[in-house]
Amino acid sequence: MEGDVLDKLDDMSSMYDFDPITGNIPATKVEITVSLCVLYTQGVETKQWREFGRTEVIDNTLNPDFVRKYILDYFFEEKQNLRFDLYDVDSKSPDLSKHDFLGQVFCTLGEIVGSPASPTSTFSCSLTSNVIKNHFLVQSGGIPGKKCGTIILSAEELSNCRDSATMQFCANKLDKKDFFGKSDPFMVFYRSNEDGTFTICHKTEVVKNTLNPVWQPFTIPVRALCNGDYDRTIKVEVYDWDRDGSHDFIGDFTTSYRELARGQSQFNVYEVINTKKKMKKKKYVNSGTVTLLSFSVESEFTFLDYIKGGTQINFTVAIDFTASNGNPSQSTSLHYMNPYQLNAYAMALKAVGEIIQDYDSDKMFPALGFGAKLPPDGRVSHEFPLNGNLENPYCNGIEGILEAYHESLKTVQLYGPTNFAPVVNHVARYAAAVQDGSQYFVLLIITDGVISDMAQTKEAIVNAAKLPMSIIIVGVGQAEFDAMVELDGDDIRVSSRGKLAERDIVQFVPFRDYMDRTGNHVLSMARLAKDVLAEIPDQFISYMKTRGVKPNPAPPPYTPPGHTHHHTQI
Repeated sequence: MEGDVLDKLDDMSSMYDFDPITGNIPATKVEITVSLCVLYTQGVETKQWREFGRTEVIDNTLNPDFVRKYILDYFFEEKQNLRFDLYDVDSKSPDLSKHDFLGQVFCTLGEIVGSPASPTSTFSCSLTSNVIKNHFLVQSGGIPGKKCGTIILSAEELSNCRDSATMQFCANKLDKKDFFGKSDPFMVFYRSNEDGTFTICHKTEVVKNTLNPVWQPFTIPVRALCNGDYDRTIKVEVYDWDRDGSHDFIGDFTTSYRELARGQSQFNVYEVINTKKKMKKKKYVNSGTVTLLSFSVESEFTFLDYIKGGTQINFTVAIDFTASNGNPSQSTSLHYMNPYQLNAYAMALKAVGEIIQDYDSDKMFPALGFGAKLPPDGRVSHEFPLNGNLENPYCNGIEGILEAYHESLKTVQLYGPTNFAPVVNHVARYAAAVQDGSQYFVLLIITDGVISDMAQTKEAIVNAAKLPMSIIIVGVGQAEFDAMVELDGDDIRVSSRGKLAERDIVQFVPFRDYMDRTGNHVLSMARLAKDVLAEIPDQFISYMKTRGVKPNPAPPPYTPPGHTHHHTQI
């Protein structure tokens, strides 16, 4: 009898994983075969989600580490919305509706690349499931909006995009092509394409009247030379320059990036061959030789190198409270508080701020106003905190700025004149305190127009150009913005008292150019943000370069133990 019971218990334990110590019998056995991660990107215009790619399927684990990477084009100035959907795969079917949906994450590419990659914080976000399943959603319990695990995302820039090679060549005993003089040689470099065709990628200068030219060193991006494929053929043609453009072909040779990277050696002396001549002349040896004199390769640092190394972008807003904006309680005013729609100031602020906030870890932004009379004594200020707190002008997130802006409109009196220099100098004081590359400051000035302190503003900009900061000016309303165009400095660099700004740090756009007649504000604001932010990475890099600031190495991504994680390469 006792034996029978033990046999029965053995059978039960194999069926139910009976635990003889606790006496627990699980209600049922579940096997979770996670998982598949699908990435969707969102079209700016249509807002449609499009599938971008899928990872491989990983069986039987709650913590899949996907190998397949997504490679996306990254644009600082755009809000690139992403969606990651996770599935428990039940069959080989490519149809996602045939598998169990576990949860999803929405984020922007800016949030992933802008998150500080320190040992304690990699960009991770909770998966939420809004799909009720009567299935074993172990983490979410099938409750809508319930957290059901974490996905960890990390981004890295593809490295072969940024190397530049510097090289120098000379030639010996090239064929004499000119009837009277010697030759005037130059070389043309071509990279080969996938389809066997060649694309010109560099031309040297012409060295006059010599058969033994030494060309100047030149620098070329490695991707332009070989598209990142070190063994791809590079073809070099040597010509004798003629004034009328009918340059005489001397000969050519082929090499590769890998060969050139060996530097000066016997491997990098090339015979220049003219095939037609070779076929005609039995004793033909070559039409001269070309020798590589030197070769070096340097990695250019990119905007993302600094962001990954921990550089923070500090965003400050300055809003024009001058009387020319019109009385905020009237619908004709640029500051009109329409309960159903954002005014131009709020729209411009939101469009630019929503992108920049991804690069600021604490999301606390100083917000200033200028050109108003302040309570209680009615003094005019060109640099007052929108939240009314002189000690702490910081607002929490873009929503916090909008709230402070709306509140201040109720308490201050619009006045004048329109002075920019105080807010520019305000941000410059902060920027002057941190010039080690750890922080960069972006000031957004939104204004209705005609500037009163042009000379002082120019001086402030010339001084700010030496500092880690950029200025964006958005002009709202119908005024003439000639002065703003002058401050922009795209055509003529801003100067003050005979001193030129050392770099262009101002970008101006008129808001009215972005209001499309269809009333599609989302699209208009995406375009506005794109145009005002497009120059920031270059302005940022030009500051870091002139100061010789190198990015800190990015810390290795941290993976908390026992977490679902997915590293995606961007």
